[in-house]
Amino acid sequence: MDISLSGWDIGSFESAEWAPWGSGDNARAKVLGDADGFTVALVEAGPGYRSEPHEHAYPEFLFVVDGTLRNQGREMVKGDGYAAAPGSTHADFATDTGATYLSIFKL
Repeated sequence: MDISLSGWDIGSFESAEWAPWGSGDNARAKVLGDADGFTVALVEAGPGYRSEPHEHAYPEFLFVVDGTLRNQGREMVKGDGYAAAPGSTHADFATDTGATYLSIFKL
């Protein structure tokens, strides 16, 4: 039985290119897919990475693959995740030791 893949964005992690992430030079990301305006990206943030404060216009989801993050004053470790609602703000998002995480967001 044939299955239509219309509406799917299936890609290879190995063929995806790394791109700079954020405003600094110590983080990079691979976009793994896009659908309905949402993007799925794997992010490698080096020690000392800090995100610029921002407000979420859309929902945002994150899953920590490795390392530790500080998010809104709370430490997140491998296996932790969050969902951020539209209108929520990020004032404190950083890693002192480095982290890899999966981020799902819409710009």
